[in-house]
Amino acid sequence: MAGTYAERPSVLGGGAVVWSRTAAEAPGTGLVLPDGCMDLIWHDGLLVAGPDTRAQTGVERPGDAWTGLRFAPGTAPAVLGVPAHALRDQRVPLDALWPADRVRRLTEYVAGAADRGAALESVAARAGRDPDPLHRAVAADLAAGRPVADVARRTGLSTRQLHRRSLDAFGYGPKTLARVLRLQRALALARSGLPPSAVAAEAGYADQAHLSREVRALTGGPLTPLLRPAR
Repeated sequence: MAGTYAERPSVLGGGAVVWSRTAAEAPGTGLVLPDGCMDLIWHDGLLVAGPDTRAQTGVERPGDAWTGLRFAPGTAPAVLGVPAHALRDQRVPLDALWPADRVRRLTEYVAGAADRGAALESVAARAGRDPDPLHRAVAADLAAGRPVADVARRTGLSTRQLHRRSLDAFGYGPKTLARVLRLQRALALARSGLPPSAVAAEAGYADQAHLSREVRALTGGPLTPLLRPAR
């Protein structure tokens, strides 16, 4: 992905991140990979990016700029007040979720802020409730590669209950979330310089061929072009 990208840990804590991106000075296509997260974004207005099951692409105009607050997996519904599955694979204006008058005031506030990332953090801090700690535990266990059945037992839920809770919190079931988080783990390992065979073993794939199939299934392409630090 061309252009510039930067991020920092959010003052909200809990794994939230503030990021900014500026497109290149030439027309191009942007690629956003699934990561199990949801984002509150400023881009000529306020919008929400739901949890992705596959890579999302879009045409970028020269110099386009975005600022976003990326919530850790399972935490955005407590802020937005809607279940994550309602926004799966979608980008929606915030006023589709919150009252138009409220969003108009927030839009003016963020537009006039010297630091739009800090303004987005303020919006989220004032709107949100504390996320359910169970969601954080589920995401951590799945990110560590624990089988879904083990995660259900550790949380005291049946696999069916875990699936239902996961739809609300993450936008999809625990098996899909595990695949997405494993992809992110594999990308981090590959960007650190490990060869694909070692990435596959370390990230929990059966072999390098399995890694290649999963990368193509979730991103639409091979691993190598994805090994850039920008999201």
